[in-house]
Amino acid sequence: MRDDGAVRTITLDRPEAANALHLEDVDAITGAVADLPDRVRVVVITGAGDRAFGAGMHLDVFRDAAPGDGRAIITRLATCLRAVRTAPVPTIARLNGACLGAAFELALACDLRVAHAGVRVGLPEVRLGIPSVVDAALLPRYVGAALAQEMVLTGSVHRVDEPGTAPLVNRLVDSPAGLDDAVDDLVATLLAPTREVLSAQKELLETWREQGITGSVEASVDTFAEVFALPATRDAIARYRP
Repeated sequence: MRDDGAVRTITLDRPEAANALHLEDVDAITGAVADLPDRVRVVVITGAGDRAFGAGMHLDVFRDAAPGDGRAIITRLATCLRAVRTAPVPTIARLNGACLGAAFELALACDLRVAHAGVRVGLPEVRLGIPSVVDAALLPRYVGAALAQEMVLTGSVHRVDEPGTAPLVNRLVDSPAGLDDAVDDLVATLLAPTREVLSAQKELLETWREQGITGSVEASVDTFAEVFALPATRDAIARYRP
């Protein structure tokens, strides 16, 4: 985490594993967005290196867990994503590479997304034997029901410059070299209004969303916990090779 004036940058920093997340990383993100000093007006989340924004949860999180640990695991992730979604300042996902699984949900939890044309997004959890849950519930709002169903049922991965996934991104640049300028331009725009009005506007946006998403998230946590405890899930996790 790094603060530069009014901007806090959170970097998923495990490039040797495509920035895959451990639960300690999830908790660190929660703390970084939940405890913002007044001087911070925008949060930018990105990944280290040029290979990936994030590959999702590290496989060791699932392989090392007991069958009954599913609820605790997904609750920590849900807490993190809600903290990002309800942060009192605008959040920007700077998508510098592949954005999969929990990292894609993290990007969906952000208010805005900036990406280059080569970025690929997806929710491949079903191929591991577990459902896509929590902020994956936001996906149909961006890409429509048909593509969202395909993505969560097949684990398909798509480029963000495809027609179906284009609505996911607020700023699309041709190459990674253009990311910083696009993010800086967006940050400058967000620094113009007061912190208070943007905080209030974000609370309103969340209120509008919660009319449908709260029940979806609660149901998805239950489903994740139930499926995670199944013997077939344990077998699938043990067999999986990326």
